[in-house]
Amino acid sequence: MDGAHALMILAWAGTALGPVALLALWRARGRWKRPTPGLSVFTALFVTLYGLGVWAFLVEPNTLVVRRVTVESATWSGSPLTVGLISDTHVAAPHVDPARVRRLVARMNAERPDVVLLLGDYAGGHQPAGLRPPAERAEILEGATALGGLRARDGVYAVLGNHDSWFDGRAVAAALEQAGVPVLENQARRVARPGGAYWIAGLTDLHGPGDGPSYLHALEPVADGEPVVVATHWPDPFVAAPPRVALTVAGHTHCGQVNFPVVGRLVHASRGAKRWACGLYDDGGRKIFVTGGVGVSVLPVRFRAPPEIVVLTLKAPD
Repeated sequence: MDGAHALMILAWAGTALGPVALLALWRARGRWKRPTPGLSVFTALFVTLYGLGVWAFLVEPNTLVVRRVTVESATWSGSPLTVGLISDTHVAAPHVDPARVRRLVARMNAERPDVVLLLGDYAGGHQPAGLRPPAERAEILEGATALGGLRARDGVYAVLGNHDSWFDGRAVAAALEQAGVPVLENQARRVARPGGAYWIAGLTDLHGPGDGPSYLHALEPVADGEPVVVATHWPDPFVAAPPRVALTVAGHTHCGQVNFPVVGRLVHASRGAKRWACGLYDDGGRKIFVTGGVGVSVLPVRFRAPPEIVVLTLKAPD
């Protein structure tokens, strides 16, 4: 059992024992002849922390937000494009199993996007496949296969993330490919449509084998002036994005996973995750959108960073 699952057991135990502790505090308060401000303050603090803990460990990670975003890009041409984004499912980590992935698929299909991009980290946990129980390996690959149920007019395309590379990138890619989802590793695919052809390009994972993510290699078949959307797991490669890319989409950050009021996000998954933590950014005309994804990593919590799928409309400026 890894630390995240151990914390989930403690969270469930704390949820069950919390009311018992609260009742004990209430009875202790009743034994005093006069009100005790210190005990009252402690009780209020206990109730607040208990509620926040239940929300962060058990409630918010199991919610789902459909985020709708419109992006205007000067290098996009043709009719508007509706792009569905799913990232960081982290199957076999707490809160996400293949059944939940199938529910995500149904929810995305109901949105009827033109194209769906899967942004990596289909595997939960940090260990390689060889160190995992067979049932856990099968669960992760079943989760990847379930994404083959996605339906979109222009297809479904995927890139791999660092958790996939740590687990077994080839096995995850094979599961996706067998389910009918092409995995793009510094590659691009041309999509023909009545509203004007465009390209989908995908970058290799930063922790994957080979030379790493490369806009140069991925865009090699794309002629200048042809509209292209680039998918990457990490936002970090965006520093090298050429201006001709209409939009880069990324995951990895989980939107910080925990986003405190006032102080904000305390942990960032990478340098790029700190610079482009969550949402839409315009960097001198270059556009990147970073989704917080669905699952959890390290700590089985989400707080003010709810799981999300994204329906993004890409269009030329009015």
